[in-house]
Amino acid sequence: MRSNVHFSVKAFLIIMFYITIVRLNLTIIIYCLEKLRCDSCECQNVHYICMFTLRGQSYTNEQTNKMEEKIVYTALENLRKHTGIEGWYYVNFKDYLDGEVRLLFNNGEERFTIEVKREIRTHQLEQIRQLAVRYKDLLLIADIIFPKIKEELRKMGVGYLDAAGNIFVQTDKNHVWIEGHKIEKTEAIKVNRAFTATGLKAVYLFLIDENMVNQPQRTIANEAGIALGNINYVINGLKEHGFLIEKGRKQFQIINKKQLLERWMEAFEEKLKPTLHIGNFRFTKSNDENNWKEITLKPNETYWGGEPAGKIITNYLVPEIFTLFTDETRNNLIKNYRLVPENTGNIKAYKKFWKGQATFNETVVHPLLAYADLMNTGNSRCMETAKMIYDRYFKENI
Repeated sequence: MRSNVHFSVKAFLIIMFYITIVRLNLTIIIYCLEKLRCDSCECQNVHYICMFTLRGQSYTNEQTNKMEEKIVYTALENLRKHTGIEGWYYVNFKDYLDGEVRLLFNNGEERFTIEVKREIRTHQLEQIRQLAVRYKDLLLIADIIFPKIKEELRKMGVGYLDAAGNIFVQTDKNHVWIEGHKIEKTEAIKVNRAFTATGLKAVYLFLIDENMVNQPQRTIANEAGIALGNINYVINGLKEHGFLIEKGRKQFQIINKKQLLERWMEAFEEKLKPTLHIGNFRFTKSNDENNWKEITLKPNETYWGGEPAGKIITNYLVPEIFTLFTDETRNNLIKNYRLVPENTGNIKAYKKFWKGQATFNETVVHPLLAYADLMNTGNSRCMETAKMIYDRYFKENI
């Protein structure tokens, strides 16, 4: 039997929409209604319904899901191997975060709602605190959880399990805290040069001004204060991780800006900032702390960062920790601002790591750096101030 199917302009547009949806990897159901004329029958206006069901998922989400599953199964296997505690993972798409884990202890089985992450960072603690209020049985499972983060989670009473099988669980029935296990490394981890202490200086420039990525590499190196040979590694590193695409010959565009900002912020705190630390201090006179805004910093040499920067930019926060980024020497800081060296002091001084005048003003760091410092504190009042900065300066462009 042979049929002639006539497609109107409407049907053509539907097909084009179908093709577009396929390319975007979206899940959608398209109902098409069109006329069909069949040579074998007298009916000239037979209506039909075509239903296309496209189930797709972006490459990024698929990779994320696979990574999360690997983290969970690795953690459960190492937990069993080191402690004898059996665990089962259930993927649940109801009201759960990333699913459910059931752990079998000596006195019975317990269920936990799980949130899976590659790493847990300081700036995520407030969000975790809120999740713990909603999910009383919350268990964090991560590939890596740093000791300081574990300490904070224990203080919050939030359970965790890392890929090595280290666990903290505090419930009505069980209190388990096991540390000391390390995950076996079977192969060397490839270092992404974009997120080394050196590469982060260049990425900072790109986040402040994304046009910088298309400047000559020598210009980028000079502005970042790093060797010319590093720039190509940084560019390639950003491309490998899906933060940079080529628009044309030697022309690039920054994409996934929010994720890049978060990645930079985490790596800055862990890798770059510690290398910049000059020392901790306190004010000679307690009254100086109350009147800190009256201190005259050397313009374009020493800048307020962190909480003081947050106060100046938003007029909201009362600083408790005073961060400085400076080109001045340690001795000049002591002399010019009447500071006393003290390991536990609430004035933290760091070397200025950027060139030029890409700052809020001549004595306050760029809002992006202030945002990163405030978020990395994990403190709710600082993070609230950081959100104000983000909404004002970055929300529309990131």
